[in-house]
Amino acid sequence: MLGFFFPHNNMTELNGKEDCKHAEGKIHKKKQKAFGADLKSYLKSMVPHIESGIKTSNSKTVILSAEEVIQWSQSLEKLLASQSGQGVFREFLKSEFSEENIEFWLACEDYKKSKSDHLQCKAERIYEEFVQSDAIKQINIDHQIREETAKKAQDPTRTSFDEVQRTVYILMERDSYPRFLKSKAYLNLLNQLQTNTSK
Repeated sequence: MLGFFFPHNNMTELNGKEDCKHAEGKIHKKKQKAFGADLKSYLKSMVPHIESGIKTSNSKTVILSAEEVIQWSQSLEKLLASQSGQGVFREFLKSEFSEENIEFWLACEDYKKSKSDHLQCKAERIYEEFVQSDAIKQINIDHQIREETAKKAQDPTRTSFDEVQRTVYILMERDSYPRFLKSKAYLNLLNQLQTNTSK
């Protein structure tokens, strides 16, 4: 069934796919380090007595300010523009069993910045992981958008996922984001940072 959407005609394409997987592995390792810092930010928000400096796995300290966390409440765009914001929001979505939305959105952001020769394998991975009807992390989109995205993914361009990414963004903006701003995770973090600032 997958071959129907993404036929591989020769060995060059297969070798390209291996190169892409290797490149993705490097990117994934970088993201894991960043996510480790973000996860520590989230955990810090749940434990009020931890200081505002967070040590990451590579010994850098990530400092969150109350001003930055307040900015997250201005728009989903500002929240997602922050690495720490992405991490805290992702942990919140995990608690609601809907982390596939931010993971898909981030995968699309990465896809748009990819080199042309990596578009095919990245499009295939995004389609298989998030879009197809039996995807492990299937996003909540209607049948028509799913079909259109399948067609675009067969001959990918940098804009192949734009429409479906916009749909998922709007879903997060209207649904999850307002709940996030009222959540204990967000309010505890903000309260702790404001308390530390006033000391």
